[in-house]
Amino acid sequence: MNGVHFGVFGLFLGGFLGVKERQGREREAVSRSILDAARDLFVAEGYHNVSIRKIAERIEYSPAAIYSYFSSKDDIFFALAEEGFRILFTPPERTADELGADLLGTIRQAVWRVYEFSKSHPEYFALMFLDRTVPQISRNWERFEFVRDGKARLGAGIQRAIDAGLFPAGTQSHAVFRILVAATTGAAVARLCGRVAPGEDSDALARDTLEAALTGLRAGFPMTFVPMHCGESRSDSN
Repeated sequence: MNGVHFGVFGLFLGGFLGVKERQGREREAVSRSILDAARDLFVAEGYHNVSIRKIAERIEYSPAAIYSYFSSKDDIFFALAEEGFRILFTPPERTADELGADLLGTIRQAVWRVYEFSKSHPEYFALMFLDRTVPQISRNWERFEFVRDGKARLGAGIQRAIDAGLFPAGTQSHAVFRILVAATTGAAVARLCGRVAPGEDSDALARDTLEAALTGLRAGFPMTFVPMHCGESRSDSN
């Protein structure tokens, strides 16, 4: 008799877990649909011009249903930005020995990831780096702690290269980071915005831009740029 009871309980429990799993999958699918629709709309029309209602209409849901998944339009953006940054900060497969043996190569490859990201995930890149109306991720730093960790690891690698004499003594690692990323981002934007002439190789332009920045930084010059770390601001800023 006990065996029968146990069998019935097992069937009930299995059915209950099956329902929960199905509900979880359905919720993940709807959440994915919301994010995909929002990303496409944000990129096509600009974040500022897209409402929750417009996102709901795209996937044929009610605005109230959207709010059961995301608390606000900003929350949707932060979820997309988190996805984008996790893709961007996923490192290529290289061993610790390879990373340690080639400091400049490691820096070059890490910064080149920005350009590769702009090609493999142009919608995320446009949303994260081109739209000036999106919320600042500094408003939600707890969620993006991994971004600061990734920047800190690259900064530490740049500092090791400075200490090894690959850059002039006294060079600020954060300034090197900002200048290299700015150079690579500029090349990525030129390609995305159609500012590369027909017949020109946008990949070659990006590589040469990065190498020119690296060469200049290694040669040394009177640097006027003063980098500010996350959370800091200038007292004379507007």
